[in-house]
Amino acid sequence: MRQSNHDSVPPSLAPGENEIQTELSMLQRRDSWLSRYSIFVSLMLVGAIITLAILAVNEQAGTFLKIRLTEAIFALIAMIVLFNVYTIRQEFLIKQLRAELTDKQAQFYNLRNLSMLDPLTGLYNRRFAEQRLASEVARTQRMGHPLALVMLDLKQFGQINDRLGREVGDQALREFAARMSSVIRGSDLGVRLDSDKFMMILPECATEQLNRVVARLTPFEFHWKTHQIPLTFVASCKQYQIGESPNEFVARVEQNLVTTKRTGDKTTHFETLTL
Repeated sequence: MRQSNHDSVPPSLAPGENEIQTELSMLQRRDSWLSRYSIFVSLMLVGAIITLAILAVNEQAGTFLKIRLTEAIFALIAMIVLFNVYTIRQEFLIKQLRAELTDKQAQFYNLRNLSMLDPLTGLYNRRFAEQRLASEVARTQRMGHPLALVMLDLKQFGQINDRLGREVGDQALREFAARMSSVIRGSDLGVRLDSDKFMMILPECATEQLNRVVARLTPFEFHWKTHQIPLTFVASCKQYQIGESPNEFVARVEQNLVTTKRTGDKTTHFETLTL
């Protein structure tokens, strides 16, 4: 399952998005006001023309009055034409402004994605993960829901780069990232921490669910030309303990990963904890 697209925007970018949304709302109100005003004025002018036309054809009206009324009718028609020209111009300007804002919004979202995503794998980067984890820790402390954190370190990734080249190494990272994204829920977060280290933030994920998520990552291999390349990893999986700060939580998971790698454990490592 793909990752959710409704994750919170980094605080440093939220004001920019709010500003764009405010400008779009103002433009929408202006467009709506112009439409209503145009209809109202057009109806008033048409009503005036009809009234003058009735007076002009009145048999009791004098010739001079009929001439003046006819001139007034033509003047009102000219006003309608000019007003329509003005309205069309305003609508054209509004469309231009909307196009500019849409382009500005697209640039903003591109910038937001650059600040949130790892360009190689498409997973979230460490900076955004730290913000999201802080939010999830705060929510867990309020609600008491389980919160799991998984760190994964690809084994022998350097050998893939050395034997087959950087291009294959990059493809290995993309394949592993895609596999991660396929096994997590929409509310979870897949993260690339650095070169060959990944992380999964799993809100409301109990230990038995956590084990199943990591188990679905293996066995895993990908095909490259004539090579069938296995990707193995060491994993550290922990449940959040009430009272921990986000940094303490990450440090505990990371230390467990280092210990697992040092002892040469060839299996993923789990810790069974309940809140």
